[in-house]
Amino acid sequence: MVEGIYKHVTIDKNNFDASVEVDPRRTNSEQLAVLEKLGFSRISMGVQDFDPEVQRLVNRVQPFEQTRDLTVAARELGYSSVNYDLIYGLPKQNLKSFIHTIERTIELKPDRIALYSFALVPWIKPAQRLFKDEDLPRGLDKLKLFEAAYVRLKMAGYIEIGMDHFALPSDSLAKAQKSGDLHRNFMGYTEMRTDVLLGLGVSSISEVEDCFHQNQKVLPLYEKDVQSGKIPTLRGHILSAEDQTQRELILSFMTQGQVQLPTVEIVQDAREFLGDMLRDGLVRLDNNILTLTELGRPFLRNACVVLDRRLRLQKPETRVFSQAL
Repeated sequence: MVEGIYKHVTIDKNNFDASVEVDPRRTNSEQLAVLEKLGFSRISMGVQDFDPEVQRLVNRVQPFEQTRDLTVAARELGYSSVNYDLIYGLPKQNLKSFIHTIERTIELKPDRIALYSFALVPWIKPAQRLFKDEDLPRGLDKLKLFEAAYVRLKMAGYIEIGMDHFALPSDSLAKAQKSGDLHRNFMGYTEMRTDVLLGLGVSSISEVEDCFHQNQKVLPLYEKDVQSGKIPTLRGHILSAEDQTQRELILSFMTQGQVQLPTVEIVQDAREFLGDMLRDGLVRLDNNILTLTELGRPFLRNACVVLDRRLRLQKPETRVFSQAL
């Protein structure tokens, strides 16, 4: 499949990065070797948590040794970056067990870590209801999980990258943040800006300068459209001029921690909407410059809402988003 794509594009081998998400339960070193020959140099793997009981409840039994062995294999093959996805707020997680997960992660020293808050969306994924509500850490207990991870990762030398991400100083993501080249799209943080992102396959999302597009999420519908020569569209959104302006403001704030607000009206709105965060010292508003403080870094997602007028004004009939911590 990759070779088929390569036949139709021109690749600058001096400026080409390929990354792939792998599952340690199913991926072996032989597969990594094939991917490396195809030009892949970075891998990302889901870990979530190393505690066996937590893994059982989220239906992802993945012994520590599997993650370790795949990490070692990738490095021996010359992969330049290894990312782990960790999740806090999972059922039956507690402070002691999650600290153990963080410490074992630090032992393996992945180049990047994505530390996500667990999103309880049973209206989208009913299987998440296999555990009870009371199994989930909430409120202060969930915050303590994040703080424990945050402190230990910083002490281990990781640099916080924007929102939910950490990287070693030697990683290209940390270097991009330092140089001001950090970029973010719906796939996450990257070290280079792109205005064209093409998603291939079921449910994949594409982005161009003025449009978002998602493919069909159900395989038979996707196949039917493709076989009849149609673009397998599920849904999309054409960005208005206002949408594009808001996207640039949010992008600046998410990557640089600072943004210049363009109008007096937006400045006044920010003062009102972010009143509590301003009083708590999580953000600063100096004239028309909105700045995230060091104390406020864990609350970047919350502060960004002030810049998303569409999200604030819409009232969806059904629940779509999980709540921030």
